[in-house]
Amino acid sequence: MAEKKTKVEKEPGRIKQLWQVYKLTAKSDKNFVLSGVLAFVGPLAVGVLAIVLFFRDSPLTIFLWSITTLLFSLLSALAILSRRAERAAFMRISGQPGAVAAVMSSTLKRGYSTSDMPVAVDPKSRDAVYRAVGKAGVVLVAEGSSARVKQLIEDEKRKVSRAIPGVTIPVVWVNSDPASTQLHALTKTIYKLKRTLNRAEISVVNKRLGGLGLNIPIPKGIDPNRMRPGRRM
Repeated sequence: MAEKKTKVEKEPGRIKQLWQVYKLTAKSDKNFVLSGVLAFVGPLAVGVLAIVLFFRDSPLTIFLWSITTLLFSLLSALAILSRRAERAAFMRISGQPGAVAAVMSSTLKRGYSTSDMPVAVDPKSRDAVYRAVGKAGVVLVAEGSSARVKQLIEDEKRKVSRAIPGVTIPVVWVNSDPASTQLHALTKTIYKLKRTLNRAEISVVNKRLGGLGLNIPIPKGIDPNRMRPGRRM
């Protein structure tokens, strides 16, 4: 019996990935290209002006300053494009179940510990509550309508308070309401929360919360492991 030949799909190369990111971002962000151009031209213009005004009599200084200016301009443009590409990726998944988990697991660092799985969820509406532990305490992130998910938040706050009396429990609401936090601003919002725990206390809180478990039903449609905002440029 002849062996069946299987074709192994290769992952796209770095250049192809960047091109895919560019096309997707430019489609949803009309100012994407303009922002990159301005981020490149701005520093470049300043560098050229500095050369003309201060260094035109020194060939070596002109050469070194030109290289430095060019590299800085490229880095500036890449940083701006990367940030806008990430924001566009978050906007594409905004409103989908599990979007909060995707953002938290891929961007929330600085000593915060998170989980892809929600700590509370409504099987009917698929509203969910996620938890992050860090310098601001036990941060609860509500995904879904504020009115519907409010009871889930209150129940989770009581559970955390019983396990760790006195711990700070800030709540971040993520939905389409203008007064709530938008998905792309979630990480920045958490970082701005007031520090209430040091490293030792964070470790203790994590250990105590680890004993609570996650005995919740996950409704069909929530699969944060398969939802990723895309690679940064």
